[in-house]
Amino acid sequence: MTMINAYDTTKAAGLDPDDKALIARRTAAMGPAYRLFYEEPLHIVRGDGVWLWDKHGKKYLDAYNNVASVGHSHPKVVEAITGQIGVLNTHTRYLHDGVVNYAERLLATMPDALGHMMFTCTGSEANDIALRIARNFTRRQGIIVTRLAYHGVTEAVSELSPSLGEFGRSSARIRMMDAPDPHHVAPQDQAARFAADLAQAIAEMRADGIEPAALIVDTVFSSDGLYPDPAGFLKPAVDLIRAEGGIFIADEVQAGFARTGDAFWGFQRHGLVPDMATMGKPMGNGFPVAGVAMRPELIKEFGEKARYFNTFGGNPVAAAAGMSVLDVIEEEALQSNSLQLGAMLKDGLNDIAHRHDVIGDVRGAGLFLAVDCIDGNDSNAALAGAVVNHLRQNGVLISATGPHGNILKIRPPLVLQPSEAELFLDAVDAAFTATKAV
Repeated sequence: MTMINAYDTTKAAGLDPDDKALIARRTAAMGPAYRLFYEEPLHIVRGDGVWLWDKHGKKYLDAYNNVASVGHSHPKVVEAITGQIGVLNTHTRYLHDGVVNYAERLLATMPDALGHMMFTCTGSEANDIALRIARNFTRRQGIIVTRLAYHGVTEAVSELSPSLGEFGRSSARIRMMDAPDPHHVAPQDQAARFAADLAQAIAEMRADGIEPAALIVDTVFSSDGLYPDPAGFLKPAVDLIRAEGGIFIADEVQAGFARTGDAFWGFQRHGLVPDMATMGKPMGNGFPVAGVAMRPELIKEFGEKARYFNTFGGNPVAAAAGMSVLDVIEEEALQSNSLQLGAMLKDGLNDIAHRHDVIGDVRGAGLFLAVDCIDGNDSNAALAGAVVNHLRQNGVLISATGPHGNILKIRPPLVLQPSEAELFLDAVDAAFTATKAV
């Protein structure tokens, strides 16, 4: 979630006076903690599929947005939301077929061991309740995360999100470990290295008198820089945390819902059955719905002693939105599309890399890809920023991430088509040609 492209008034010479005034009003009304993408922020007024339009009618290819996972304003999702809200929207203290049907259908996409589904509004809330359940079940407090993880913004979950910056720093009950490292560790050694780093984090935690309750990872390590491969490398670490008395929480907000193409859930790529799987963002294609699936034994005592209620989590409209997204993924074969179009983008980006020595590693799974911007053996955040902003000026939207801010983050809606992929690749090639001297 590194934000290197926040608004800079010294560079946004092309911004019209009305938008400058809107930025000033926004800052006055909403305070300083918010950020805007790009040196020249966008004023978006409409979306359809993989396309966005600004207030002047300029069209942008959205190659970044996994929230509208099945495309902006998908008519089936819009129909489901508007149809349900015109009839009833309450909460889970009343019986309603919709939420139960949705829970059953979600669980049917997962291993049988994950037998219960709880609903929230956001991924942050899903990770928050997962923490409460994990700590109650294990009678322990320690949580292990990667060094640039992002798992949400509640007070408890921000401790698990070092990418948020100074005020997201971990407490004593949190330990950080290195993310996968394809630049210095051979693929065949990645599993052993990741497990060894986890063992060290557990040892450091215990030296401070804290026992490990859980390991939580985003199963494609998106905030760390996107490290989905080699498939299967997570398993030794998961075996280790369980052997040490903790549980494994798979954060599927980024990887889930067919994003990687080769699996519906990121943990499936690693041959794993997590103890809990948290999810959010793409579940409702922009409507706020999130949740956590879990092994029933984890929630048994918690459910008996501490009721859980979320006023909006699992409401009928959210369930209708979520069900329609599952319908669209299935009916439009979007998992297959993600696999095929992701391979097309990856091959195209590798071809571009052969023409530009400022491009390092190209990696990804399905329609989630990353490109390292380099200067010799060093990272090049300035180049990444220049490429991102050049693309924005020329009608293509991506972002950048990673510990040094030098990794291009490419994550289009799953409905991307071949002609749109070709347009994207041409724009990336042109952006590197124009900015490689940075």
